Amino acid sequence: MKNRAKTLTFLFILTIILHAPLSALTLDETIDTLKTISPNETVQFRWDPLFRDGFFNMGDHQGAFSVATREGETGYLVFDNRELFNVPLPYNNNGYLIFPENFVVTLKNTFTRLYENDMSRFRVAVIVIDPGHGGKDPGAVGNININGKTVKVNEKDIVLKTGLALRDMLNKTYPDKRILMTRETDFYLSLDQRADIANAVSVRDNEAVIFISIHANAAMNTNAKGYEVWHITSGQRRSLLDTNKHNYTSDINAILNHLLNEEYTTESILLADLILQGFGDTFGSSLISRGRKANDWFVVRNSRMPAVLVELGFVSNRQDALLMTSEDGLQKLTNSLYNGITNFIGIFER
Repeated sequence: MKNRAKTLTFLFILTIILHAPLSALTLDETIDTLKTISPNETVQFRWDPLFRDGFFNMGDHQGAFSVATREGETGYLVFDNRELFNVPLPYNNNGYLIFPENFVVTLKNTFTRLYENDMSRFRVAVIVIDPGHGGKDPGAVGNININGKTVKVNEKDIVLKTGLALRDMLNKTYPDKRILMTRETDFYLSLDQRADIANAVSVRDNEAVIFISIHANAAMNTNAKGYEVWHITSGQRRSLLDTNKHNYTSDINAILNHLLNEEYTTESILLADLILQGFGDTFGSSLISRGRKANDWFVVRNSRMPAVLVELGFVSNRQDALLMTSEDGLQKLTNSLYNGITNFIGIFER
């Protein structure tokens, strides 16, 4: 009797083994396999049981598939809506998705290739937004008459509102990029601290950081008005090369540092021109452009990356001040900055 029971138990276990899916993985095992591509990348999974559609996301890429009605069915695994692979499809087994080995291998290999392509592509990975002044430092101060009342206009308030709105727009457009603020509140930072925040950002060799410092102008002449964008002077030579990463002679380091200076200056000029174009497209002739200018402002000079300083307008001029303190005007100024930055990114990454 005992031997018969053992035999039945053995046959029962053997039956389970024979009917278990061979060369297949669970959802957790599939996600763990994809995580080996890059521990820093998040693997996201979505499954709609009603429409039987599933999606894996890694970085900017997506693999979409349909869930089979039974084991052994084949169908398409689609990447980024442009690459198709005919593979055995995942299927539902008592409420759990089972992923055939060939499906997982194709999924991993394609995500790996796309990830490696991304790593070799030059891209803007970080945008640092620097609203000038703050805290005890109001920046430029103007007084304008609105409906018979004198209203004080502080540069620090205008540029902070603009910076926060710009950050939100860029975050929506570029969820894969880091949008950093040197300050998010009415807080004082020294010029050194602002440059240090930008320079401390860590990126890969193929990634770039850009720095946009936002300001507002003032002048004794209340007729002075308009926007302008500043970049570093072409003759300025900074120590940009990280010699700890390069085992070259001092002569070679000097040459590479010179080339890096030229590169950052050229890219800063392009960024400045595209921001000016963004203002021009938004305002046309209704707002004066004071053009692109060169000066070795501290934050621009000490930021080791393409950098510009933008003057939105003059708080000492009534027309400019009204524009910068109205919701509609501030949104238009922010849109101008946004369009210039996104155009720069499009050119840089192409």
